[in-house]
Amino acid sequence: MKTIYFIRKFLHFFSLESELENQDFVYDEIKKGSVFKGTNLWILIFAIIVASVGLNINSTAVIIGAMLISPLMGPINGMGYSIATYDFELFTKSIKNFSFAIIVSLVASTAYFALSPVSTAHSELLARTSPTIYDVLIALFGGLAGIVAISSKQKGNVIPGVAIATALMPPLCTAGYGLGTGQFNFFFGAFYLFTINTIFIAIASIWISQILKFPIRTIVDPGKKKRINSTITIVITIVLLPSIFFGYKLVKQEEFLQQANMYASNVTLYEGNYLLKNKIDVNSNAITLIYGGSTLSENQKNEIIKKANDFNIEDATIIIQQGLTFSNIDDANIESLKLKEQIINLNDLLNKQNSDIDSIRNKQKFGIEILNEIKPLFPQINGCLYSEPLDFSDSLKSPHTKPIVILYSNTIIKNSDKTKINNWLKQRLKSNSTKVYYEKKMRKE
Repeated sequence: MKTIYFIRKFLHFFSLESELENQDFVYDEIKKGSVFKGTNLWILIFAIIVASVGLNINSTAVIIGAMLISPLMGPINGMGYSIATYDFELFTKSIKNFSFAIIVSLVASTAYFALSPVSTAHSELLARTSPTIYDVLIALFGGLAGIVAISSKQKGNVIPGVAIATALMPPLCTAGYGLGTGQFNFFFGAFYLFTINTIFIAIASIWISQILKFPIRTIVDPGKKKRINSTITIVITIVLLPSIFFGYKLVKQEEFLQQANMYASNVTLYEGNYLLKNKIDVNSNAITLIYGGSTLSENQKNEIIKKANDFNIEDATIIIQQGLTFSNIDDANIESLKLKEQIINLNDLLNKQNSDIDSIRNKQKFGIEILNEIKPLFPQINGCLYSEPLDFSDSLKSPHTKPIVILYSNTIIKNSDKTKINNWLKQRLKSNSTKVYYEKKMRKE
């Protein structure tokens, strides 16, 4: 019983019943938002121009402003609500008004981009031409939030947020850009994104309207209900499948781009040749490498191409081009390039030497670390010398370093304490060959 009580208590937090608007009020609001005349029509035209200008100048802030003032959500919610309640009169009006809004938007945005002196496709435009399954999720959950907010007394700032998230106006204006500039690939890509947003916002409206049990407005026989549900399923499938394919393609392109960049970084220097530039084409899985230096032989090129196997991009097309070579420039330029090569090598050597010097300096200061750590354990120790000289021996092919520690004390250290100190130092320095010496007084410098 307690379990059932807690489950009911938990589910109570998700209940919408106490916050729902009057059902007739919701119906009137949705019906009013579905109409495009007077105020709504003027707002639509202004939003189209604002969005078109924002896309034209690549301004995110301006595009967001257009999304906020756009009234396109109204007829979409009207279509979803009318299907859920079988209000065919409202559905017909919503379809007509929405179609009118699309035509007005396309005409206005096409006219703007046809007249605009700037026709470059910036990133904000390009982002609306390749919809994926992720856009489906955004539209669906944004639509769910929108219809819940419309049905609730506590609307807050959800409606403006949904307008930004679902982004109906920018893809429609991008489609106008495609028509205005004669680039029909932009038109079809952007209009498909607009279709995804429209369909799945409407689907969200249907689901929430059914869950909240809005009253059915027309008597419908079971056969017609079945046909309506079948049509909805077919529409969802037709719209969803291409987006899944594009989403999968996007993920594979991101994986290829990441691996290709790692591969290019790995082959920046190859037997005296320098990678001057690389181009990665994710659409055709092609990588172009442009080298400078001595002329690459076919065997060298094949070795560079084989390295792609280490990065799981063996199916990629690797194109190796020769940029600047010593064979096609005059003697003066050859000397200049050789001098640059020597400078690069000297810089590498200098950096290595600086790194070695820093390492030596750190080792020289290691004695103070040992002193600070051992002094709390053995207060009689008041000084430490640490070094790592090379140990040469006839039995060894090459010398190895041996840590040497000299500890200074004003008093004689007991043998038992020396044993403890020696064991501690061997553990601390991780070397059983550590030599430890003791002196009664500090050295005088």
